[in-house]
Amino acid sequence: MSIKEFFYMQKTDRRLMQMIVCGIIVAASVAVFFGSQSDESLTADGMGGDSTATASAPPARQKMHRAGPAQQPYYRQEAPAERALFAFDPNTADSTQLLRLGLKPWQVRNIYKYRSKGGVFREPRDFAKVYGLTVEQFRELEPYIRIAGDYRPASTLLEGDDRPRPAATAANNGDTLPRTVKLKAWEQIPLNTTDTALLKRVPGIGSARAKAIVEYGKRLGGYHDVGQLLEIYGMPEEVLGYFSLGEAPQLVRINVNKLTLEQLRRHPYISYFQAKAIVDYRRLYGPLHSLQDLSLHRDFTPEAIERLAPYVEF
Repeated sequence: MSIKEFFYMQKTDRRLMQMIVCGIIVAASVAVFFGSQSDESLTADGMGGDSTATASAPPARQKMHRAGPAQQPYYRQEAPAERALFAFDPNTADSTQLLRLGLKPWQVRNIYKYRSKGGVFREPRDFAKVYGLTVEQFRELEPYIRIAGDYRPASTLLEGDDRPRPAATAANNGDTLPRTVKLKAWEQIPLNTTDTALLKRVPGIGSARAKAIVEYGKRLGGYHDVGQLLEIYGMPEEVLGYFSLGEAPQLVRINVNKLTLEQLRRHPYISYFQAKAIVDYRRLYGPLHSLQDLSLHRDFTPEAIERLAPYVEF
């Protein structure tokens, strides 16, 4: 058999061989094409970054950085927001504002979660409820917290509202209820023993404020100074002249060596951090003998100790 006869193929065999060769060429071309696309993607992403996330970022918030010589790839990097302190309402502040204040992303998520469940910050110290917030962060942000009036209880709208109202008619005999007769300028009532009916006789005090005075007195353990009324939100200073304390008011004292952290913080003059300091002191050093034992703690300033002293015992 000659060499020519050895390499001789029929017409159908030649066509089959041509198809196989063409298929190999096409497959090789596809592999080369997609390989080059992959290299370009890695180059645009900064050696393996997320090109989709980077491309979708706002152009104003992105910077282009050269990784090295001219032939080396570029990468995109988010420009960090500059931290600043400014007035904010924790009930309405968005994530951009909260992050700029220096809060961590997971702390911002906790604030959003608290608000989504109906949580409301009614006063600045309520912001300490945020899970994960440190004492240092709270002290730094507290002076900048502003709570909008819309988040106060609706009952405060009635405070001091002494406008005349139509006389109510009794259901049984048609008698009308008399209007409350207000006190004269020289008249005074005892602050610690009065009830809401008598409190409403004070000019400037309606049902809501009368109730607030009684409830705050119970939380305190009694008033030892008429000026404590001004600690009630919205209480006008003009009402102080209508009250007297009498001789040595009987105050209810709390034993700081026996109460738990939760029981201690129920008192208006003891914050969460102060209650924790008391509990920690008892655990480390034993019972307290005086509030001066806590004077080295940053939360127990001389003013805080003086304000709390009438209400504690050991």
